[in-house]
Amino acid sequence: MDLPLVLGLSLAVFSLVGGFLLEGGHAGALFKYTAAIIVFGGTIGATAISYSLNELKNVPRLFKIALFPKEMELAQVIDLIVGLADEARREGLLYLENRLDEIKDPFLRKGIQLVVDGTDPELVRSIMEVELYAIEERHHIGSSIFETAGGYAPTMGIIGTVMGLVHVLGNMSDPNSLGPAIAVAFMATLYGVASANVLWLPLGAKLANLSKKESHLRQLMIEGIVSLQAGYNPILIRERLSAFLTPAHRGLDKDEEEE
Repeated sequence: MDLPLVLGLSLAVFSLVGGFLLEGGHAGALFKYTAAIIVFGGTIGATAISYSLNELKNVPRLFKIALFPKEMELAQVIDLIVGLADEARREGLLYLENRLDEIKDPFLRKGIQLVVDGTDPELVRSIMEVELYAIEERHHIGSSIFETAGGYAPTMGIIGTVMGLVHVLGNMSDPNSLGPAIAVAFMATLYGVASANVLWLPLGAKLANLSKKESHLRQLMIEGIVSLQAGYNPILIRERLSAFLTPAHRGLDKDEEEE
């Protein structure tokens, strides 16, 4: 499970609710199912209108990706590519066909398969870059679903509040009930703004960040595949791919990092 996501969400909810309680509020006042129905139902409905059924089917999987991200270590991928390059130099590129089943990542396996098949180097790069572009587009749609929900939620909260106020103003025969009724009406605004900034937008940002990291990894793989096919020395390939690592992971000291 992604610890920053869980801790961040818990801290945000705890801070909001805790601050309210410290001000003398009552926890029960924060839970109004009618406001929740208006805000969450309206937000989900409006978001569903914006996307196709096939895109919306991926939402449960997107929640899973955000909660349980599977990030590959760049250093491990570099070690794998350098090892393959070393074997290719000793045994020939065709020997790599024996290693295809051991390569778990489908993107990297596809690239090595193209190399083994004798595909032209420029075509290999082109195919892999198109594949990367398609991956980025799919990821962008996934993150944009949550960003769209984050845009609709505050508006749905305002709509819920206005609806509540309409109901209050239509029943002014009992002045003593106006205060509690108005408070309930404003709960919709609270739900809309809070859900947008604590749930929907952070999840969208999380998925976008994961997508950027994966794109960075795929670009490393493309450079590694092309370098391997060109027959570069494994040491030079490692040096080239190490540019994708942060200075800390490359073992640079502070002075080198500043340079």
